[in-house]
Amino acid sequence: MPAEWEQHERTWMAFPPANDTFGAPGSESLEWARTAWTRVARTIARYEPVTVLADPADVEIAREMLGAGIPVQSTPLDDAWMRDAGPTFVHDAQGSVTAVNWIFNGWGAQDWAEWGKDEKVGRAVAEGAGVPVQDSTLVNEGGGFHVDGRGTVLLTETVQLDPGRNPGATKESVEAEIHARIGTRHAIWLPRGLTRDYEEFGTRGHVDIVASFTPDGSVLLHRQDDAAHPDYDVTRFLRSELEKAVDAEGRPLTIIDVPAPKVVRDDEGFVDYSYINHYVGNGVVVLCAFDDANDAVAADILSRAYPGRAIELVDARDIFSFGGGIHCITQQQPAVRSSPEAASAGER
Repeated sequence: MPAEWEQHERTWMAFPPANDTFGAPGSESLEWARTAWTRVARTIARYEPVTVLADPADVEIAREMLGAGIPVQSTPLDDAWMRDAGPTFVHDAQGSVTAVNWIFNGWGAQDWAEWGKDEKVGRAVAEGAGVPVQDSTLVNEGGGFHVDGRGTVLLTETVQLDPGRNPGATKESVEAEIHARIGTRHAIWLPRGLTRDYEEFGTRGHVDIVASFTPDGSVLLHRQDDAAHPDYDVTRFLRSELEKAVDAEGRPLTIIDVPAPKVVRDDEGFVDYSYINHYVGNGVVVLCAFDDANDAVAADILSRAYPGRAIELVDARDIFSFGGGIHCITQQQPAVRSSPEAASAGER
């Protein structure tokens, strides 16, 4: 699996359908969701092609909102978290692209989730992309792991080892399947994720809101600085765990703290607002914004991590109110590598 910052063919997204999360047809909350998703899609489309899946009932409104420059693919949908229901794209030995189709079961068969349609989204995206499919035996979601493109993968014990996802699984069995499918060879396991992610509508610890690699091999890590917030202790614990870890080459990790937004609560309680949940596209980093003083701090950190890329701040508060962020609603399709030399260049 190439790192997210390598060249993309396109980005895949999904248009929010009417459901218990987004609201009923015609509701104000559904309009908020569709507006927020559209804002992200239009931002990315300035830098690379974007294709959006829409439920057959929503194709026309999706085309109207997204505009002529963003193609819409009619596909039955339960939800709109493309990172999780969609496939993971990888390169084969010749540099062609293949889609890994994980088993999706509603974040561990949670009572509130519906996934009868979304469990088929991985294959639908692969068909739209015109690439072959590898079926995995692992229940997994794209938000549950992150790679450095050099052989290392970040995982979370409460996700891949969740009894609702993979009952009876061990770290060894999970690593064997992960490494076989995405070409990594070394796993770093975080014990847990952020606090809100363990509430009723959480994912039980997705890593893509906690930590992510950068092109130089460093790890960006969410840091909560308000001592009243439960993630104050959580993020310091996670830092201590990462300080013990090494990458696939046996090198200690360089950790870059990214302060959380200063706002700590919303109407539901302590927030999990995070700048880690950004999306790296061709020439751009699309960064969650919260109308917060730390937006500028995060933008500066990301600009140094990704020199030469534009930093696009996009208000993500509505996306977070529905349960995720910008990374959660996007999935990259890497460009084909034309030669072994190109592959080596990508790894560097």
